Order: sequence, then C-alpha cells, then structure tokens
Amino acid sequence: MMSDVYRIAAFAQGNKGGNPAGVMISEAMLPDQQMLAIAHEVGYSETAFLYPQEGGWRTRYFAPEIEVPFCGHATIATGALLGEKFGEGRYSLTLNDGNITVDVEQNDNGGFLVALQSPKTSSEDVSEAFVDSFLQHFNFGKEALDPAFPVRIASGGARHLILMLKDKPTLENMAYEFGPVKALMLENSFATISLLYRDAEGLFHSRNAFASGGVYEDPATGAAAAALAGYLRDINWPEADPDNGYSFDILQGEDMGSPSSLRVSFTEVPGSSIRVSGEARHIT
Repeated sequence: MMSDVYRIAAFAQGNKGGNPAGVMISEAMLPDQQMLAIAHEVGYSETAFLYPQEGGWRTRYFAPEIEVPFCGHATIATGALLGEKFGEGRYSLTLNDGNITVDVEQNDNGGFLVALQSPKTSSEDVSEAFVDSFLQHFNFGKEALDPAFPVRIASGGARHLILMLKDKPTLENMAYEFGPVKALMLENSFATISLLYRDAEGLFHSRNAFASGGVYEDPATGAAAAALAGYLRDINWPEADPDNGYSFDILQGEDMGSPSSLRVSFTEVPGSSIRVSGEARHIT
C-alpha cells in the first residue's frame, strides 16, 4: 500500500526545498483509520487521499495524528500528480466542506506550476488574555509583536493564529513548548500558528508551528498563506495595491533547511477565495 503513495514537495524552489506531501489515488475512499495509519507511516505533515467522482476528485487530508479540513501544500502536490497523470488544466476537488480548484501547467524544468483557489476566508479578533495563553509557551512575549498587524484568528479552509513579529531574528529563533501548545491548538481547532515577519523588500518570511498535527513545524503552508491574505484584506492592509493585483510572496522553510516560495493573490471582495501558487517536484 505504501508503494501507492507518491511523495511530492510543494512550493519548491526549482529542484530543491519545498514541503513534502504524500498523495494517494485510489478507486474508492479508504477507511478513516487506514488513511490515518498511512499518513502516520509516511511521516510528512500531511498526506492527501483522493478518488475520482463525477466532475472531479473527492479529497481528504491526514496528518500523522489527525485529519485536517484543508491543506494547501498537499493540494499543490495533488495538482502536480494529476497534471502528470492526466495533463495540464483545471481540476475540481471536493473537500469535507466545499469545493476548490487547482490549475496545473508544466514548467521549463520538467516539474509543474500549480495554483489553488482556496475556500472562502474569514478572520476574527482575539483577547489579550487569549494571546497570553499561547505566548507564555513561546520564547518571546507581546513586546516582540508588530503593533501594525493585530493578532487575529484567520481561516482560508483551516483555522490559524496569525502572529506578526517586529524583526527577523525573533522569527529565526522561534521556539515553543510542544505539549502545551499542542493542547491549546487542539482546543481551538488551529491547524497552525503562523508566525511572520515582513522585510524591507516587501516579502513575508514565515514559520508555522503545527503541533496540533504532531509536527513541530511546517516548511510551507498554503492554507496559512490563504488565511494570511484574507486577514490582510480584513484589516484593510494599506499596502494592498490593486495595480499589482493584490499579490505578495512568502518565503518559508528557510530556517529548516527546506526553502519554499509561495505566491499569493487576492481580490478586494471580502471573504472571497485566495489564489496560492508554487512549483512542485517529485522527491527521489
């Protein structure tokens, strides 16, 4: 059964980096416990399981310890595999809660460029006490947060806590207590805690804690990128530029030795889907 799982790195930088995902295509959906066992054995942060249905593909995502409602990098990996097997184009994926699409085209180095359209987005404020309950388990406090970007819960198919930091060294040295943070994340149904820093060049640098899925950190997180775009739109981010198509880039995985690049585009329509794109490559 494990030989049927393809291993693909999403949001890669050419033939290096990216976030590994498992992708498995079957004739019918497997039992939940079997998918969870396979995801645990694969050992990546997520494995996507899909089977054909009329008009598209039924898709579910499992981390080593839990099922997650939506996973961006595993969706990018899924798109790459579908493109390889069935050709370039647009594919429809039916998730547990809604439908999304992936657009696939082959790039110059033989890999694939894949763009997903996320589920709808939303965000909400949190209290100082709520923020404190998390930060007490990290190696920095509220003084490290950038006041221009309020802490919020954001969703683009999965829930994420957005923490924007003032400087890159704090991001680079990020550390947290795994057990307590995992418990808080599961209590609040968080997929990741998204820590970010925006540099002078306008790039967002990101690290994502994924204790809820049994993984310390994710090297590229498309769902969190979609949630971030919805969050920026909701707070009326002043640097959103309609002449630039409301687009920005995220670099992630640098501190893990797995550099990953995500391109994010969005419209001004509140709550609307986010486009997240990147390259994918087979892991050999």
